[in-house]
Amino acid sequence: MDPRIENILKLPLYQRVLMLLLVAGLIITGYIYFLHLPAQQELANLGAKNGKLLIKLQESRRIANNLPRFKAEYEQMKERLDLALNELPNKSEIPSLLSSIAGLARDNGLEVIEFKPAKEVPQGFYAKVPVSLKLSGSYHEMALFCEAVSMLDRIVNVENIALGKAKTSDGQTQLSITSSAITYRFVENPPTPSKKGKKR
Repeated sequence: MDPRIENILKLPLYQRVLMLLLVAGLIITGYIYFLHLPAQQELANLGAKNGKLLIKLQESRRIANNLPRFKAEYEQMKERLDLALNELPNKSEIPSLLSSIAGLARDNGLEVIEFKPAKEVPQGFYAKVPVSLKLSGSYHEMALFCEAVSMLDRIVNVENIALGKAKTSDGQTQLSITSSAITYRFVENPPTPSKKGKKR
């Protein structure tokens, strides 16, 4: 027999038990430190990852369950956009729209003293087209003009109405009226925001 084993067997019982407990403790400590704790950590990581995947799965299912509703909303929004774009003339339609506004003023009894289109104001996919108006007529004729403008197929707003001094001629009260009419047009290729490059 090996002399080292013989030496261990000659030790008293309590020392042999103590030595056995020490070896068993080292084995258990090694198992816990090198096998059990890493496995527990990996299990916790997998549990957290599983939780995230479950949340993502639930969100995906919720979206999938609502997909018909989202498609219907998309179609409604697309129809509304098409309607809005139909109310926004393109650049070639602006002159005829402006002449129809001037015609509506004359048709409703107003005298057009000044009809001056101003510079367009870009607003992204549309642009404001302001027109400065100087008119002469009665308050009632101005109200009829505003109503006629509101009935146009295109979006036109009459703003900043200022009534000047009233003059009476032939038993009729004539007002000097200044206002602005604003219409909007569709911008086919909106300008992209310019990015300032770094100087090299």
